Amino acid sequence: MPIEVLQTDITTLDVDAIVNAANEALLGGGGVDGAIHRAAGPGLLEECRALPQVRPGVRCPTGDARITGAHRLPARHVIHTVGPVWRGGSSGEAALLASCYRESLRLADEHGLASIALPAISCGVYGYPPELAVQVAVREVRHWLDAREVDARVIFACFGPEMAGLYRQFVPGG
Repeated sequence: MPIEVLQTDITTLDVDAIVNAANEALLGGGGVDGAIHRAAGPGLLEECRALPQVRPGVRCPTGDARITGAHRLPARHVIHTVGPVWRGGSSGEAALLASCYRESLRLADEHGLASIALPAISCGVYGYPPELAVQVAVREVRHWLDAREVDARVIFACFGPEMAGLYRQFVPGG
């Protein structure tokens, strides 16, 4: 099955890439970002620090993505993307969130990656309503899978049962 929904710790997955819901500095933070940095070890922080800044303090603007090695993680790469902060829905949040998924998946294609695990981008401290975010995520992943000539495996890695249940509403059998 090309799309799976797992209630799991994304840092434990043996896939070509895991996606990190990062901040613009790419220097670690809370939530999934902090968990990925802790599990990957100090090499990830060093590699992120070496990425060029596009403006002071910003290595990855909102809606964009960057790729690094995975260091101590079982995955081979980490794709860092910066989701939008929820501001009520009228500030372009849906377009920025969709861009996070598209840019992450574009990097997967560029690097020949066939298996990728994604968290619920922007659904933690950034406050994006999960029921809206899940629809964007599933739509973008389906578009990507439909456009590919070779098979790929996508995992929506959900930290808790509530989020896994939301994803399963839109990914039957996932």
